[in-house]
Amino acid sequence: MLRAMATNNFFAPDLDAAREWYSRLFGMEPYFVVEGGYLEWRIGPRQDEFGIVRSDWAPHPVGTPAGPILFWAVEDVAATLTSLVELGATEHMPVTERGPGFVTAAVVDPFGNVLGIMENVHVEEDLAGRGGSRQG
Repeated sequence: MLRAMATNNFFAPDLDAAREWYSRLFGMEPYFVVEGGYLEWRIGPRQDEFGIVRSDWAPHPVGTPAGPILFWAVEDVAATLTSLVELGATEHMPVTERGPGFVTAAVVDPFGNVLGIMENVHVEEDLAGRGGSRQG
């Protein structure tokens, strides 16, 4: 039934500011743009899709961090957390050891979305098997 994650959408009231912030974070411009409403990047060796939707297009109220947290694989959670805070995010969850090979943290981006980051041994093994490396 559910085959794979497709696109993770975040919301922002100011797409120009979100485009600038996430383009700096990802080191590239979005590859797909719907003027005035949607931005999308492909990230990492698996080309995971990350979208920003204009807040008033959201199917639910936005603005307060709530709901599930998608964790993006990174090589160093502490260093990535520091970089995200330097870019203007706010720490939401500190660096937390979850067990051997698993470390998490999360921030709230300048637009109210929770962005999780994680060292994950399973992702590392998958990427090593594909001959890839991560961004983040």
